[in-house]
Amino acid sequence: MVLLPATAALADPSLAQIEAQINQKNNDVEKVVEAFNLVNDQLAATQAQLNALQIKMAPLQSSVDKAQGNVDQIAYAAYKGSSTLGAMSVLLDAGSSSTFMDQLATLDQLSKSQRRDLTAFTNAKKGFDAEKSRLDALLAAQNAQKTDLATKKAKIEGDLKALQALEAKAIAKGGKAPDNSKGTVTKVPAVSGAAGVAVRYAFSKLGDKYVYATAGPNTFDCSGLTMAAWKAAGKTLPHNAAQQYGVVAHISRSALAPGDLVFFNGLGHVGLYVGGGMMIHAPNSRTVVKEAPIDGGDTIYGYGRVK
Repeated sequence: MVLLPATAALADPSLAQIEAQINQKNNDVEKVVEAFNLVNDQLAATQAQLNALQIKMAPLQSSVDKAQGNVDQIAYAAYKGSSTLGAMSVLLDAGSSSTFMDQLATLDQLSKSQRRDLTAFTNAKKGFDAEKSRLDALLAAQNAQKTDLATKKAKIEGDLKALQALEAKAIAKGGKAPDNSKGTVTKVPAVSGAAGVAVRYAFSKLGDKYVYATAGPNTFDCSGLTMAAWKAAGKTLPHNAAQQYGVVAHISRSALAPGDLVFFNGLGHVGLYVGGGMMIHAPNSRTVVKEAPIDGGDTIYGYGRVK
């Protein structure tokens, strides 16, 4: 038997390969973070709708309970005797024809009242059941969203650990440590109106830590930062880059002005334009909120202006 030499152990990736992996992993994580934010927004909307339904159902439940009480009375009366027997009882108990007619009329009114009660109960019960079915469906959807949320959260945390391991390997090979600087800090532009408020807010957050699924006051992810900046200016944006792109007015690059949003990586990232080809953004978990050129390497998807 001829023994072949042992296969050499696979070589560790080079520093360039590790840094390329980190960049790719950062992009992948950011997309998951934005998906996480989307589910979070949907969950909040579902909860608000559930709360509104529960408020709406309270008086309906009261109506059903009242109608049920009336139906119970009707059932008891029916148990004691039919309408024919009731009429015969009236006839036997009447002392005179006029008394009989009065009592018969009363019996007829009671019958009509009972029929109205039955109709009211039936209608109220149908409405209640329809709302209850809708509520149950929303609860089921909410529970599914919670499960999805937990899965996404676990994936994010696992991916972040993988990034940290890659980063440690890169540093051990002589790579650069995470850049926690504020980037190229320019002078705050003099911008009026709501856009000026958003821009000044973004500048005030330079150096704050990146934490996924947060929107301030001291930690942010990318869409959380743009959302918080425009919230300070009195405008509401969703906590998701793709959804933000869906609610802004789409503009050309030549129309860009401070306060506009710049979208990247297939709507996986967003930053706030501050003029001069620069933006303020929350890049990823390896760094902090910083100012950077919009042409810094990520693929630009489009531009938007908050309405």
